[in-house]
Amino acid sequence: MSGLLILCAAYGRGPLGVADESISPTELIAEAYERLAVEDQLALKKYIVDRRATPSTPARALASPGPPEQVGPEFTLTVPTVEYGNPDLCVFSLPNPQPGQLLDLTWDTFGYGVERLSQQIKNVGKRLDADICFGINEAGLAMATFLASSRFSRCPIGYLRCNKVRDGIELDTNSFYPETAEASTIVICDFEVKHADVIGCITRQLRTRYPKAELYFAVFGAMTKDRDLEVDSFDDLTGAKIMRAANFEAIFIAATMSPPGIEPPLELR
Repeated sequence: MSGLLILCAAYGRGPLGVADESISPTELIAEAYERLAVEDQLALKKYIVDRRATPSTPARALASPGPPEQVGPEFTLTVPTVEYGNPDLCVFSLPNPQPGQLLDLTWDTFGYGVERLSQQIKNVGKRLDADICFGINEAGLAMATFLASSRFSRCPIGYLRCNKVRDGIELDTNSFYPETAEASTIVICDFEVKHADVIGCITRQLRTRYPKAELYFAVFGAMTKDRDLEVDSFDDLTGAKIMRAANFEAIFIAATMSPPGIEPPLELR
């Protein structure tokens, strides 16, 4: 318990040591709670009760009842999906209080979005068993790690490191491609989709390496064409044409965002 409290204080100060975020030990242990020793479970329960009794320091429960402060209104978005699958996604918006600047996400918001993608995958209309879960750059890799663990029975995780070049992007030689069966199911995780055809370039290379694979796409934030984040149609997203051209089996989107975009916690790239 003492170790958890030290970690809570450290993470609550942020990478620069200047933040003041209240983090509960329950946020660090998640599903490991039931595997704790009985005395640690009792200490944790007592801590939660004491924190709730103090109005100035509210604690979040094991399952947070509400969204983080950065999360805006939710709405239903119809997206391309598998045959006889569920095309309706429950998506949330990310209003930017400072237009023209990147919206820096908190860990709460990042985790909330990954949880939303996990729920969408669970409710796609069939059991989705992935052979590989690829993450694009570091933020996508973090997403792939969580989804592979929570939804895909700890399937192998791939890493796609993108380098910017004059005419677009190229995949770094340090990218990692797990071996798999010929007709495999691959989920690609990316942090955001804007105007650039990054995902199109990546899917073309993956189809060359895994020629008979079924590709699925999970993205945290999709940019909208207009300022209204609660879009009526999938085609109101700036990357809609790009995602359609990639010919995914299904698409999962956690949130919509406005220009210039969003920044992941710790500036994961």
